Amino acid sequence: MALLLSSSLHPPTSPLKPKLNSLSTPLQNAVVTKRQLIINTTTSFSIIFGVQQNPVPQCLAQPSNPSKPSVLNIANTKAWFQFYGDGFAIRVPPEFEDIMEPEDFNAGASLYGDKAKPRPFAARFASTDGSEVLSVVIRPTNQLKITFLEAQDITDLGSIKDAAKIFVPGGATLYNARTIKIKEDEGFKTYYFYEFGRDEQHIAIMAAVSGGKAIIAGTTAPQSKWDDDGVKLRSAAISLTVL
Repeated sequence: MALLLSSSLHPPTSPLKPKLNSLSTPLQNAVVTKRQLIINTTTSFSIIFGVQQNPVPQCLAQPSNPSKPSVLNIANTKAWFQFYGDGFAIRVPPEFEDIMEPEDFNAGASLYGDKAKPRPFAARFASTDGSEVLSVVIRPTNQLKITFLEAQDITDLGSIKDAAKIFVPGGATLYNARTIKIKEDEGFKTYYFYEFGRDEQHIAIMAAVSGGKAIIAGTTAPQSKWDDDGVKLRSAAISLTVL
């Protein structure tokens, strides 16, 4: 599968290292702590794509623009487990475990004509300590941008700079923004990639559109973790494939 990358915004500058609270806790609280850590780690990603709110909120402020270009470092993920979801596939980093909750699977069903709630996540995996999380969400494109036409490609949401208002929250520090084209049987599929920092978390997002739905993969981790595992986490997000 051919991968073409083109820089569309001025990509990254090295982020400042925020202070991270100690994660040490008593052994008897380990399970609760891991769950809370996963929730804290994915808060920014959840807010952006309406996991906690519906419809998806538009960003109220422009993200700060990066200033210096750099190489986008990614790893070879072919040996990783490939998860197949509803209209997508993604590679899962080694030692990550499935953390989907029962309510994630039950969402989307309706009883007696009640309006079905959207599934919060289409896929969700985390590192053993819960500090690094890989998530996939699927949202109708008309929740991301008001339009009378059904979006068939992510470019229908605008240029990579325009779409940053949708995918990158206001006040975030934008490190990288790229257009990625993946060769398919009938041409090339366009993806938008963003990497940014928000609330002491480092986040990488890969997004594409198909059939009026936006499929967004995101990896999140504390900045201190990203310094060591950033290539792995970035590569997981970029491994998203729309089927």
